[in-house]
Amino acid sequence: MTSEAQQYINDMAEKRGYVLDYHKIMATADFEVLKAANTVVSSAYLKPRLLDAKTKELLFILSLTVMRAPKPQLKSHIQVALDHGASPQEILEAIEIALPEAGIVAFQYGVEAWQEVIQVETLEPEVAVHTGKA
Repeated sequence: MTSEAQQYINDMAEKRGYVLDYHKIMATADFEVLKAANTVVSSAYLKPRLLDAKTKELLFILSLTVMRAPKPQLKSHIQVALDHGASPQEILEAIEIALPEAGIVAFQYGVEAWQEVIQVETLEPEVAVHTGKA
């Protein structure tokens, strides 16, 4: 990896608060395409505009939930939303919007990612049930 690509990944991490596996892959495999894709993301997402960073993160969380994006990507945005001042409840409410729009499967996926980050205490049934787990 060139020092320019390494510095670019470092800068992305500082500006976003995360980098994804595809960013790291593309920094090595096709740095020019990474820079082009990042320019679009920077314009729509990172650049200060009318929506504040917290609102953008909540929208990202909702859209990634609806699309059932890779869980590490969704969890990264949950963590960044927290960094931008979103409460766990605000993030959950954003995920809940997926329920009427994308259905229970997408909603469950988002709630699972949220739980993995937030770690709320859950209630377990006191009767025998099937869990679907081995």
